[in-house]
Amino acid sequence: MSSDGNRTYQGFTAEERAAMKEHAQEQKKAARRGSRADKAAEAERDVLSKIAEMQDSDRIMAERVHAIVTASAPALASKLWYGMPAYTLDGKIVCHFQPAAKFKTRYATLGFSDQANLDEGPIWPTAFALTALTPDVETRISALVKRATT
Repeated sequence: MSSDGNRTYQGFTAEERAAMKEHAQEQKKAARRGSRADKAAEAERDVLSKIAEMQDSDRIMAERVHAIVTASAPALASKLWYGMPAYTLDGKIVCHFQPAAKFKTRYATLGFSDQANLDEGPIWPTAFALTALTPDVETRISALVKRATT
């Protein structure tokens, strides 16, 4: 890798390596499951279990985001994605919740993939910082998720 004179590439952070290991384990686990219904039920349990493991502020926010997403877009299926709660349509990630503690950031994030139908001209946001879930924020998340899946 190149160097800017003061810094050199040091590789992935410990958090990034941990996320990649989680993703590999998720892939292996998904390959071993049985029927489609069993896979969906297990994936939902995995997401709820991962949310339950989160620190208080992240957990509370993740629980609300999960409830909003599943109520706003029942066609989305829950699954873990790099150890984070994610929501898929036809097997493709549409959105995900990244807890602040995951990569030691100062806020949690609700991110949308290119599969989300959020296009608005030549530029639009694909990730939203979450610091609090007020009723207005919850309404906005619901509208974004509905729009992303239409």
